[in-house]
Amino acid sequence: MTGFTDFLGRVLRGIVRLVLVAAATVFVLSFLLAALFAVLLVSLWSLLTGRKPAPVVLFSRMREQSQRYTRGVWPGHSAQGDSRTTADVVDVQATEVREAPLQRLR
Repeated sequence: MTGFTDFLGRVLRGIVRLVLVAAATVFVLSFLLAALFAVLLVSLWSLLTGRKPAPVVLFSRMREQSQRYTRGVWPGHSAQGDSRTTADVVDVQATEVREAPLQRLR
C-alpha cells in the first residue's frame, strides 16, 4: 500500500506545483498588461498635452548628472583631490558702503 500512497502523494504535489505555476504566470502577465496600459495612457496624455512625461524628464536629468560626475569633475574639488580650486578665489576691488541717513515719513 505504501507504493500507492507514494504515487498519490507525488501526483498531488505535481498538481499543486502546476496550480502555483499557473497562478504565478497569471499574476505576472496581468502585471505586465497593467504596466503596458499605464505606459500607453501616459504616452497618449503626453501627446495630447505636448509635454514630456515626468518619468522621462526625471531619468534624463539623472542621466545628465551621472554623465557629468563620471568624468571626474565634482563641484568644489579639483582632479588632485584638493578642496580649494582656482574657481573658489575671486579678486574684487573693495569699496566702502555708507549708510544713507534715515528719512522720516510724514
